[in-house]
Parts: sequence; structure tokens; C-alpha cells
Amino acid sequence: MRTLIVLRHAKAAQVPGLEDSERPLTHRGERDAKRAGDEVRALGLAPDLVLCSPSLRTRRTAELAFPEVAVSYERDVYQAYPEELLALVKLTDPELGTVVLCGHNPGVHELAISLAGGDYGFRPGSFAVIRTESDWVDLWPGQAELVTRWDPKGEVTG
Repeated sequence: MRTLIVLRHAKAAQVPGLEDSERPLTHRGERDAKRAGDEVRALGLAPDLVLCSPSLRTRRTAELAFPEVAVSYERDVYQAYPEELLALVKLTDPELGTVVLCGHNPGVHELAISLAGGDYGFRPGSFAVIRTESDWVDLWPGQAELVTRWDPKGEVTG
């Protein structure tokens, strides 16, 4: 059994003149990132690795949510399509059972829905917990199950 936690970065500031990749989290974003990590741990999940976009807002989200977990910064996560994100997940070490993918919408949201179905929003700081019996390399759309999802405004399912 493999578990993929698809996490959208927490709320980021809109700063005129600042490059998109350098946008920081807002105060609320910082709080929500910590809460997302707390919620994952409350589910009894202990990620083995975080695959993370190199943007400032995703790096900070991963750092606050999972300070004890190794992070692999992957350029291909930034502004990626769901197919590109899935290709990256497929390269994950087969020994790892629980992986977090911390990225951006619409890619992360579309990946979660393609893997496990559903019809839901994906606000900043939201995550979906997806389980599959497939090895990472064999993971394809429709081959997983949505276990639960969470967002900072309190919406939880599963």
C-alpha cells in the first residue's frame, strides 16, 4: 500500500514587482501550513519524503508542515501539468510508502482528481490523502482511492 499526500502550498502574498516564484506566505499561510502538517500527523501518517516545487511559498509550506521530513526540491513541480506531476511521482523510490507532493494549482488539484476521482475545491493549504496498492512506477489515473481531504477552512471528508 502506498500513500500520496497531495498538498497545495498555503496562502501566498501578492507582492507587486516580485517574481511569482519568490512570493512569500502570508501570516495566515504560515499558520495554515503548520495546521496541515498537524492534520496529517493526526491521521497517523508519517511521510517518508516531500517532493516540492522550488518556489518560496511551497518551500516554506513544506518546511512548516513537515519540518522533520526530507525534502526533494523538484523544478518540474513548478507550474506543472498533472501528467508531469504523475511522471515525477512514478520516479519515487519504491521503498517509500508515504510521499507528499507539495505544489501549485491547478496541477496538484487535477492530479488528485485524476488519480482518485471526486469533485471538490482545493484552496491554498489544502491536501488530499490518496492510497493505492500500485507501486509508484505503476500508478495511473483512476488507480487510487481518496481516503480523506482537508482544507484550512475546516472542510474535511473521509
